[in-house]
Amino acid sequence: MNIFFTYIFTIVLSFFLPKNNEWEYLFNGKNLDGWKIKIRGHKLGDNFNNTFKVKDGTLKVSYENYDSFDDKFGHIFFTNKKYKNYHLSLEYKFSGNHLKGAPGWSIKNSGVMLHCQDPETMLIEQDFPVSAETQLLGGLGKNKRTTANICTPGTDVDINSKKAKAHCINSTSKTYHEDDWVKIEVIVYSDSLIHHVIDNDTVLTYTNIRVGGDEVPSNYINKIGNPLKEGYISLQSEGHPVEFRNIKIKTNE
Repeated sequence: MNIFFTYIFTIVLSFFLPKNNEWEYLFNGKNLDGWKIKIRGHKLGDNFNNTFKVKDGTLKVSYENYDSFDDKFGHIFFTNKKYKNYHLSLEYKFSGNHLKGAPGWSIKNSGVMLHCQDPETMLIEQDFPVSAETQLLGGLGKNKRTTANICTPGTDVDINSKKAKAHCINSTSKTYHEDDWVKIEVIVYSDSLIHHVIDNDTVLTYTNIRVGGDEVPSNYINKIGNPLKEGYISLQSEGHPVEFRNIKIKTNE
């Protein structure tokens, strides 16, 4: 889908979808009400080593109680409802040091997982939920390192009408080398179209979100090829401390 037709498609979708112009905050800045935690190797609801916590009004991924990472990939899910058509906005900031034993690629790396599978269905040793990941990256002091990329755990997407060949595809964003707050927005039209937006600039667009790829868990094999029309929203813990705030959503349902 070229840029012109993507634009027209977005306008048409926007015309037919009802709007709710009121922002709803998913994180209240005080506690983790409405959120459930799943960390690899642990049962749903076990906040191993207090990985996810609230501090100074932010939702923080903390490794102060860890000696090493040991593949403890984690996600915190907002489980009050599934979302299908929506506009999500949040701010994130990396801080502190990369945890010993975490993968090298996870330095200043986190993500917002869209259309997530129900965390109740995640396998005990599953690294990532089936989802479309808005990958969040921080700069490393030199060289380009875009943020608001797309990664595809258990999914396939199309970019410019062609199946994305790589697990992660870079956006056109600038690099944020400093550990400052970065605002990111995603605009989601079910399985049809997703935009990643930074500073009012659409830095990535993809379409046709579906179950597939190389990381489909065993209990999802029979769903390969199915459109991913809706799901939960989650935030990642991958080995580098990160904070989130102003997590809010407008629904188009």
